[in-house]
Amino acid sequence: MRLETIRAVLFDLDGTLIDTAPDLGHALNLQRTRHGLAPLADEVIRPQASHGARGLLGLGFGLHPDDARFPAMREEFLELYAANICRHSKPFPGILDLLDALETRGLKWGVVTNKPARFTEPLLSILDLAERAACIVSGDTCPQPKPHPAPMLVAAELCGAAPSQCLYLGDAERDIQAATAAAMPALVAAWGYLDADDAPHTWGAHAEIRHPLDTLAYLAA
Repeated sequence: MRLETIRAVLFDLDGTLIDTAPDLGHALNLQRTRHGLAPLADEVIRPQASHGARGLLGLGFGLHPDDARFPAMREEFLELYAANICRHSKPFPGILDLLDALETRGLKWGVVTNKPARFTEPLLSILDLAERAACIVSGDTCPQPKPHPAPMLVAAELCGAAPSQCLYLGDAERDIQAATAAAMPALVAAWGYLDADDAPHTWGAHAEIRHPLDTLAYLAA
């Protein structure tokens, strides 16, 4: 079913707009090597790449945020990631074609991510996407990250649109929860970092799509 009033398309970053798993995994494996552990396979790390340092440290070291070692290990991981932020990260296949199509139609696009600005902004700049985006809302732009609706509402305002006039694409349940809480239609990006245990059909999205260009089917011609 088409969404006739969309004026802007917003994207989650990791696992939706950009394939960052190779560099996140590289940083995690560098850290594991520092601590005398063997590297993990890419296919093991990939499903956790949307869950940030919390998910990756849980996978790599069995750490949780309430563990005493977590803050220091988190900072070590983030320093390693910052030094290797765009070795292999790149837009998913079809993303650049989608962005071109949106701009041709006169639609704005932007990013709403839980990734801190210290990583979001350099990454998008290196990939020549920062200046094209109508908004970049990072994980520390608002006091509350997704699944709180605040980042979604800020992004809509920056795009000069009502939340109902924005379409959000994300690959995690919290993405859809945030959009729903903001009264914003959302699509599940099934090319992203979904885990085998995820059940995206239960998240309440408008639809689930398999390729970025499938987004165009939901926009007014």
